[in-house]
Amino acid sequence: MKTDVEELTPTRVKLTVEVPFDELKPNLDKAYKEISQQVRIKGFRPGKVPAPLIDKYVGRGAVLQEAVNDALPELYGRAVEESEIFVLGQPDVEVTELEDGTQFAFTAEVDIRPKFEVPDYDGLEVVVEDAEVDDEQVAETIDNLRERFASLTGAERAAEDGDFATIDLVARIDGEEIEDASTTGYSYEVGSNSAIEGLDEAIVGLAAGEDKTFTGTLVGGEHAGEEAEITVTVQSVKVKNLPDLDDEFAQLASEFDTIDELREDVRVRLGRQVKLQQLSEARDKALEALLEKVDIPLPEKVVDEEIDRRNQQLEQQLQMAGMTKDDYLKEEEKTAEEFDTEVADAARLAVKGGFVLDQLAVQEELNVENEELSEYVVSQAMQMGVQPQQLAEYLTQNNQLPAIVSEVLRSKALNLVVEHVTVKDESGNEIDVDAVQRELNGETVQAEDAAEDAADETAAVQAEGGAPEEAPEEAAEAAAEEAPAEEAADEQDGKGKDA
Repeated sequence: MKTDVEELTPTRVKLTVEVPFDELKPNLDKAYKEISQQVRIKGFRPGKVPAPLIDKYVGRGAVLQEAVNDALPELYGRAVEESEIFVLGQPDVEVTELEDGTQFAFTAEVDIRPKFEVPDYDGLEVVVEDAEVDDEQVAETIDNLRERFASLTGAERAAEDGDFATIDLVARIDGEEIEDASTTGYSYEVGSNSAIEGLDEAIVGLAAGEDKTFTGTLVGGEHAGEEAEITVTVQSVKVKNLPDLDDEFAQLASEFDTIDELREDVRVRLGRQVKLQQLSEARDKALEALLEKVDIPLPEKVVDEEIDRRNQQLEQQLQMAGMTKDDYLKEEEKTAEEFDTEVADAARLAVKGGFVLDQLAVQEELNVENEELSEYVVSQAMQMGVQPQQLAEYLTQNNQLPAIVSEVLRSKALNLVVEHVTVKDESGNEIDVDAVQRELNGETVQAEDAAEDAADETAAVQAEGGAPEEAPEEAAEAAAEEAPAEEAADEQDGKGKDA
């Protein structure tokens, strides 16, 4: 087999592949066998029809076409491997020559990852936010906890902001009631602005038994986005009572005996959160700093696919929230053009980030050990609330392990960059990222132990590839799609050199 590579652009090539006809013999034999199983010719059992009769009644051309279709994936894969290119997505293939008994040739145009070297990243410096926890943050967290233990008592007065009102809602358009926009006995927190615009203003000042009609825009159902006349009737008004901030509350809401112990625990937990955020920010900014040193062309098709993926993800989230894109843009105070520009810029940065981390992994000869893969699967399973074994089985059964390997590799590449970057907080203090990570790991010993206990089991599943009785499909798909911030390129963005 002979392969020529023509560079159409820095991110797209055309492979011209010439194959001696003899190499198609196994595919021709397979084609004759499969067609023999399908045709019915008097005097011959299925699968026993001779090749000459197949040529006569079905046609040699049909056999050739079947053989070529069967041979193309393997031949294309060989051509890619021999050419040492990193392909992205599916190729556009065209058969250019098919002479029976002589030669077979085809071309394949495909996007590729641009060829480049990651520059030296020693000496990069990034600045992250201070990891401080003040008294106000502690107080706010404890107040949120008090909200969870609040009680409601009836009030013989008109509703005010902060009250809970039990209400009935009736929505009408042109005098006709809209059933899916009407409800009874709905408990609503006045002032939360969590329902139809104008509802809070209508409820304030109404006592039990009173009603008010206002015009509002429906946010869900068949008539979402349409104006309706909405009548709200207050059934009852209840006042929220927060528990006193004392030792009794600490015993009610936690395992601690005193409010001081609860405050200290909250401070420690918040401290861990801000340090985790600091580490995440350090990783993101380290990648940003590295990307600023790299200038590479990007395949527009891959960028467009990333833009589409992000838009589809937003649409799904908006549908679940009962919002339209116009509602979202209004809330974010953005125009459609501004939003599209932001998405496109983020998509290009994401694709570029994936390319750079992939190349860095190649340059540094990084690889993924079974233990690392197992730890990743266990971590994802814990986040989703499923068994690691079950998730590993699903990923193996659905051939999603290559995507997971790519994610782990990119994460290791970014870790390498962070190791060489000087990280300082806004106050000018240098942060020992490794020391902070070790400190946080010490607080998650149980999670690490769980990962170690499950490592052998998960690796075994990877090797066996067994299918579960009930694969956690939705959760597993989320795991495969949920890449860290630095791993934004789409799954197509090169799983090695495979076709």
